[in-house]
Amino acid sequence: MKLDPKGLRYMSAEEFRVLTAIEVGSRNHDVVPESLVADLSRLHGGINKFISDLIRRKLIVSEKSTKYTGYRLVYSGYDHLALKTLSKRGNVVSVGNQIGVGKESDIFVVGREDGSEAVLKLHRLGRQSFRNVKQKRDYFRPNQSPSWMYMSRLSAMKEYAFMKVLHEHGFPVPTPYDHNRHCVVMEMIEAFPLRQVDHVEDPGRLYSDLMDMIVRLAKHGLIHGDFNEFNILLRADGSPVLIDFPQMVSTSHANAELYFDRDVSCIRTFFKRRFGYESMLYPKFALNCDKEFDLDVKVAASGFSRKDQSRLERMMEEHQPNSGNDEEAYSSSEEEEEEEEEEESANSDNEKPDYDSAGSSSSDYIIEQDRLGNTIRRT
Repeated sequence: MKLDPKGLRYMSAEEFRVLTAIEVGSRNHDVVPESLVADLSRLHGGINKFISDLIRRKLIVSEKSTKYTGYRLVYSGYDHLALKTLSKRGNVVSVGNQIGVGKESDIFVVGREDGSEAVLKLHRLGRQSFRNVKQKRDYFRPNQSPSWMYMSRLSAMKEYAFMKVLHEHGFPVPTPYDHNRHCVVMEMIEAFPLRQVDHVEDPGRLYSDLMDMIVRLAKHGLIHGDFNEFNILLRADGSPVLIDFPQMVSTSHANAELYFDRDVSCIRTFFKRRFGYESMLYPKFALNCDKEFDLDVKVAASGFSRKDQSRLERMMEEHQPNSGNDEEAYSSSEEEEEEEEEEESANSDNEKPDYDSAGSSSSDYIIEQDRLGNTIRRT
């Protein structure tokens, strides 16, 4: 979704009042009546001109029902409201290039008031689900979930809360600067995504660092939930940085062990496939994750409540099948490259040993132990 912040400098205070009024009215209405917009904005005279300008700029849309004509906020309008607030705080004064696109987020380089660069992440839950799930227009039917924008706000709120707590306790995560609505502003890290890295000097050390991080998170009461090569950055010195926290859960979660095992499995699979590195032992939730700290409780105390967490989890679970398909499409090029590498490796003269083969001889590999105490077979 395109982010066009240029219109911010030309928008009048009255237009922002109308835009804010539609946002407030959206809490109880899918389509906000014009009369309610006028009451909330306190602009009864000339409001039609402001509404027309907002429609022309594609910040809102007009919809007609059998009872009345009303207006609905769209993501571009939500972007403008968030950027206006962040610019007042001095955390976003300019917007640069887009550096990332996820299934449910857009990432941009931004400039801050102090002259430093930062990263702006805009959460956009529902972008993929709109393609697959019908009847999304009436969000507030009885017993149904809130709007996607509200869920995006919760997702950003959760990410900022977890990132702040992790940063305060010395975890390698970007420094969180600010958040508003569905946007999070964080430190710009000079690093590459692990999925783009084809070679590391010491895969065993990196593997151990990542497993240590998974265990350390669990000992602090947290599980990342999406710990894979897409959400790990690698600095020039080889140290990892963890990003993307909307799916993080507490170790007291009903499915905590499932999420923990999935995080471990993702790293083991990636290292075997990409670096030809396989560990015989790996951390297990029941054995390695005795809780020592309660960061999950601190997150709840920071403003992101358990009620918010349950709402967000329910929404994510409802659309888990779609998310899986999107992830598959998102990483298809990556998998194709890896398949080509495997074919080239299979056809080369110097074939890698089959670690799982019962007939492998001791001359094909050496046995080492990493810092977790895992026994490693390396060529």
